[in-house]
Amino acid sequence: MAPPSLSNSITVRLELPARPRAVSELTAAIEAGGGTVTALDVTASGHDRVRVDVTCAVADTAHADTLVDSLRTLPGVAIGKVSDRTFLVHLGGKLRIESKLPIRNRDDLSLVYTPGVARICQAIVDDPEDARRLTIKRNTVAVVTDGSAVLGLGNLGPLAALPVMEGKAALFKRFAGIDAFPICLDTQDTEEIIAAVTAIAPVFAGINLEDISAPRCFEIEARLREALDIPVFHDDQHGTAIVVVAALTNALKVVGKPLPDVRITMAGAGAAGNAVLRLLLAAGAGTGTGEVVVADEHGVLHAGRTGLHDSLAWTVANTNPRGVTGTVKEAVVGADVFIGVSAPNILDGADIAAMADDAVVFALANPVPEVDPSVAAEHAAVVATGRSDAANQINNVLVFPGVFRGLLDARSTAITEQTMLAAALALAGVVEDAQLNPAYIIPSVFHPDVATVVALAVAAAVTPRDAAVAPATPASGQPVGAPEPVAVGADEG
Repeated sequence: MAPPSLSNSITVRLELPARPRAVSELTAAIEAGGGTVTALDVTASGHDRVRVDVTCAVADTAHADTLVDSLRTLPGVAIGKVSDRTFLVHLGGKLRIESKLPIRNRDDLSLVYTPGVARICQAIVDDPEDARRLTIKRNTVAVVTDGSAVLGLGNLGPLAALPVMEGKAALFKRFAGIDAFPICLDTQDTEEIIAAVTAIAPVFAGINLEDISAPRCFEIEARLREALDIPVFHDDQHGTAIVVVAALTNALKVVGKPLPDVRITMAGAGAAGNAVLRLLLAAGAGTGTGEVVVADEHGVLHAGRTGLHDSLAWTVANTNPRGVTGTVKEAVVGADVFIGVSAPNILDGADIAAMADDAVVFALANPVPEVDPSVAAEHAAVVATGRSDAANQINNVLVFPGVFRGLLDARSTAITEQTMLAAALALAGVVEDAQLNPAYIIPSVFHPDVATVVALAVAAAVTPRDAAVAPATPASGQPVGAPEPVAVGADEG
């Protein structure tokens, strides 16, 4: 059974006799059943009975049912309502739209709507760039999915993907002050997705593609970048790549190895793996005595392997200079770094022990990593995962809010390798050299400086040809996300 998790958390309301050991019997029964008590509140009390709300973390729904059944067997206990805290959080959705302006009377109405709004429409006709200043466009991002690769759950479709996209939008707001909206498309046809996103693009200053399966995601992203004059960012690819390069930059500082000279073995050649590889190479991996070797579920990618999908041709041409063959277990022997963006439990402790001294292991499959992190830590110098219950969490939340904040503030029309590398180095720099150690190579997602530091680095890296106008935020000294001043003049816009 999986360990208890706060993402599987229940609150049980029950009544029990007011005897001295009643509460301790209750908590003991939960602990004996494998649950973890996280809160206990007495909500009502009488001479003979007491009402208690007990919150506990469980492994899954079946485990919760078993625990509640065990509580029913305690002498004198009566079970009331049982609430799933995760479902309560999502009840009614996690987003809402509110007006920034009060509409109290006819004067207000005439300003925010007709007839006043007609002047704003005409101003945008005269200068389309005014849409960024005078509408929600300047600070709004579309979070777009087709539901074909939702988390690690697979092809769930658009409705089941909506809670994830809502959550992503909530994180945009929490960490970067960006208004993001979930767009779940009821099609998995490449042409229809491209057409739909192109059609809705005028409302938005950026597009965040999410949970679209490979290899379709590559074509969708590439063609939308060509078609649109706003940044198109595929977080599963580019967000993962940025945070991996940032974390690896610091991990290699800890072990004292330069990126150009390390041997890197990667497991995973899908959307995330492809983007991580490209950004690693752009950062200098393999330019010295080192190399990068990539494996998918069928083994190491090399020039002699037949039956490869066309999307893997670039990977084969730009990796594995020694022509390594075999499985990922064979490829990891002697490697300095292992980066997994693939599947659970494909390596074991013996595989990590066979790596080079002071090895770095990033096992990022979620929720179950490529190798048990506690086992990997017995042999590797630095271990990171995608999990929040272990040290060194490689989490895209560290990246996408700040990246988009910087792109929007610089009025960027595209995202480039230059801006992604700038984001990675800025994120790495949040952890000062004096703070670096094997258990702290990447900051917490709640570190107060992350989004601002990344945003400023991205805005500074945007070149004039990638921006609608010159970047305003760093040069003007306005804080990240601050509203732009509206000029008053003859054009009134």
